[in-house]
Amino acid sequence: MEEKIINKSEIGSLLDELKESHPIFAPVCKDDEILFDRIDSADEIVPRFSNTKKVPKSIFFPREEVMFAYSRSESGTEIREPAFEEDAILFGVRPCDARSFQLLDMVFGSEDFRDTYYLRRREGAGIIGLACDHPRSTCFCTTMGGGPFSHDGMDVLLVDLGDKYLAEAVTEYGEELLKGFSAATEADKKKRDDMRESAEKNMKPVVADLEGLRDKLDNSFDSDFWDEVHFKCIGCTTCTYLCPTCHCFDIYEEEENDNNGYRLRLWDSCSLSLFTLHTSGHNPRPSAKERVRQRIMHKFNYFPNNYNEFGCVGCGRCIQNCPVNMDIRDVISSIARS
Repeated sequence: MEEKIINKSEIGSLLDELKESHPIFAPVCKDDEILFDRIDSADEIVPRFSNTKKVPKSIFFPREEVMFAYSRSESGTEIREPAFEEDAILFGVRPCDARSFQLLDMVFGSEDFRDTYYLRRREGAGIIGLACDHPRSTCFCTTMGGGPFSHDGMDVLLVDLGDKYLAEAVTEYGEELLKGFSAATEADKKKRDDMRESAEKNMKPVVADLEGLRDKLDNSFDSDFWDEVHFKCIGCTTCTYLCPTCHCFDIYEEEENDNNGYRLRLWDSCSLSLFTLHTSGHNPRPSAKERVRQRIMHKFNYFPNNYNEFGCVGCGRCIQNCPVNMDIRDVISSIARS
């Protein structure tokens, strides 16, 4: 793995060169919130941030997207597909979010189901990550198999050393991006290692045995535990809409008039009462109990059963933003202790 040094004064020229052929997305500040958005200049980038509120998965899997539009005429029906921004570069992605892309790839790019809308944006995208040297108190990525300096899902990992970045090439594409930059010194690498050790020490494991948790959930569907854990939940969907790995969606048909319309895809949430409502009026998840159970079971039992990975990266967004202070770490640790 190549390790180079990029002075912060060189970032602008690097991104200027890349944006000649790629749309660039990076952390920016809008309405007092940090989110990923397309940039025209490196001056727009917020260089220091804990994590974005809006998850970068929305670049590949938008919260709302038109799948196609149609027009009817006497000669037939014309179908128009939307334009896609392909081969994007994402700059400054935190390790938890980069790892979430790998999980979404399993869902949208499996042998059984290939989502062309997601894959056309995802394939060919470059991921330049940024190590998390000061994790929040709500972060627990190390429990979920990641880490604040993990390079899973990235082409390049940047480590902020003050006036410069130590850049680790993870893929061949990453090596190509770093051509022309000087090699990191042993002192630079030592500083990176010390920062990584300090960041990892700040995160205590939530569950020591994740496989044991998975096994306990196998037999917990009808447990009295769910009668207690759901009481706090108000079904606001904050946790699912801020989650980097949630991927449920609904599809709507909208007609502008008798001859024109479009098909729309929107994020959906298992926390909503209408999520599993049948046309007959029957709802197999009629209360918060069943909906909270579904969310936990999906991430820590169903997802690993299907993909051999847990459906959570420990980003902590759901903990930090829950209006009733429901903490997923408390839920899974309680299950593990039961």
